[in-house]
Amino acid sequence: MPKPASHFVCQSCGSASAKWAGKCEGCGGWNTLVEEAVPQNVPKGLSGKAGKRVEFVGLTGSAKPLPRRVSGLAEFDRVTGGGLVPGSVLLVGGDPGIGKSTLLLQVVCKLASSSEATGQTKVAYISGEEAVDQVRLRAARLGLTEAQVDLAAATSVRDIVATLEITQPDLVIIDSIQTMYVDQLDSAPGTVAQVRASAHELIRLAKRTGMVVVLVGHVTKEGTLAGPRVLEHMVDAVLYFEGERGHQFRILRTVKNRYGPTDEIGVFEMSDAGLVEVPNPSALFLSERKGDVSGAVVFAGIEGTRPVLVEIQALVAPSALGTPRRAVVGWESSRLAMVLAVLEARCGVVMGANDVYLNVAGGLRINEPAADMAVAAALVSALTGVPVPSEAVFFGEVGLSGEVRAVGQSELRLKEAAKLGFARAFTPPVRKGAKGGADIPRTEIGRLGDLLPLFAAELPKARRAG
Repeated sequence: MPKPASHFVCQSCGSASAKWAGKCEGCGGWNTLVEEAVPQNVPKGLSGKAGKRVEFVGLTGSAKPLPRRVSGLAEFDRVTGGGLVPGSVLLVGGDPGIGKSTLLLQVVCKLASSSEATGQTKVAYISGEEAVDQVRLRAARLGLTEAQVDLAAATSVRDIVATLEITQPDLVIIDSIQTMYVDQLDSAPGTVAQVRASAHELIRLAKRTGMVVVLVGHVTKEGTLAGPRVLEHMVDAVLYFEGERGHQFRILRTVKNRYGPTDEIGVFEMSDAGLVEVPNPSALFLSERKGDVSGAVVFAGIEGTRPVLVEIQALVAPSALGTPRRAVVGWESSRLAMVLAVLEARCGVVMGANDVYLNVAGGLRINEPAADMAVAAALVSALTGVPVPSEAVFFGEVGLSGEVRAVGQSELRLKEAAKLGFARAFTPPVRKGAKGGADIPRTEIGRLGDLLPLFAAELPKARRAG
């Protein structure tokens, strides 16, 4: 009997190779090739059967607003664009133990409890990683045992699809997609072929029946979703659950959403009773802030459509090493290097012989370049020991020539700062024709060097020390 044909498939990008190699030629990943059986009886192309004509329509026309199922968790509904759309498929990823299963269990229980009176929403939770008793223990710890949720432990996609077609729930959680398998494939669960085939069958089920399917996905050590990249293209929304183990805050961030805005965030706080919503994250991130501390600056940022004020902390200390350290938490290390270079080359502020530490308080990760000026102010404040005004906020992008460039949604940032009691803002120059913003007095900074008068008394000493 001939040996079944096999090939080696990369678990990161899905490219196939006839021989095993330490490095994937497709994506450059190391030790990612896994042997899998070659699928048999795969059609080589379209058969002789004629296809049906596809009807085209114009861009103009009337359409009904998308119906949505509101979970009752305001932060979760914000991230999904206002609720769950029937027939949609969501992929939720995050580090192990970050709270993905806890959040989704709270969502289904909240949705079931809010609709018990009308009986309009039926929810199901299918776990492939935990036994039923383990999920029940988590529900008991969270005080959710009274919710009407259909619970099961299964990994066969064939059995799951057959059961869901009979029970017809409105929302189903699959935890997780890496544990599911299609029995037509010989490869193990979690491989590229199994993840792709399992997701394809569940997506077909959602589109055919109109139920909402939420897939939980594992992440790699680089922080990206495990499995083929095509999985993120197949689903309607991709959500990342972020947070630091040492912080109680958790951030649910949208990176793709066909039915709402992207880069929207929902903020939760981990407690003994599970994940608690944080309706005003700015006040929470600044709750432990102490005034008149050098190296601490408040940055007025935008996350999706929400303004968020967060404290940026810097520490500059003499280095005992030949190569000073540059440690960053919550920001890009490459942008820190750029800001340091601009300070030295354009402003004459030398920090080359010092260790530099930068931290975004609260565990939030900032991705927008508007934080450049706030970081620069924090670094100079830490170097000189002169605190910045405690009632001031900063935002603005710094260019390589030292200019401070305008950023989007300045008025929204200023309104949030005024609401929290800040009385002063350091901002880029207002564009011609744009509103000046009367909510809070602003000091326009055209070049990064215009910030230095705040620290004028101590800058000569710091330069000599540097």
